[in-house]
Amino acid sequence: MKIDVVQIMQPEGCNLILGMAHFIKTIEDIYEAMVNSVPNIKFGVAFCESSGERLIRVEGTDEELKKVAAENMLRLGCGHSFLIFMKGAYPINVLNALKKVPEVCSIYAATANPLEVVVAETEQGKGILGVIDGLKPLGIEDEKGVEWRRNLLRKIGYKK
Repeated sequence: MKIDVVQIMQPEGCNLILGMAHFIKTIEDIYEAMVNSVPNIKFGVAFCESSGERLIRVEGTDEELKKVAAENMLRLGCGHSFLIFMKGAYPINVLNALKKVPEVCSIYAATANPLEVVVAETEQGKGILGVIDGLKPLGIEDEKGVEWRRNLLRKIGYKK
């Protein structure tokens, strides 16, 4: 077995969601979950089919994000995984809908941070072992940090 780390190439200002699913219908059901969660959402999703023709299946509302998702998924190459890039929305806006998609098995990451995916490769194929989401912590928040966090959540409309 070979273990590798794949850096996800993320466009500026995007959030991403990386997950595991099954069945060719996944790509269309994820599309529907996204557009039904956030009107006019800009996103691209790629799904790595692991049987049959074994193609990267792609959907979305934004051609650039569809292309980025497909290119990243081709580099990742892990069967039955999916990768969504989105603009103008946060993962919190779509995660519950995605978790309710019957084919979705798990979510590995939902982030705007740099993301590395730890991948195992055997003779059969590739699989995701885990993710490295963002950078190491530099300390523990103090009162100023608490105030900043609380203000940010209210500024962007997630708390009153």
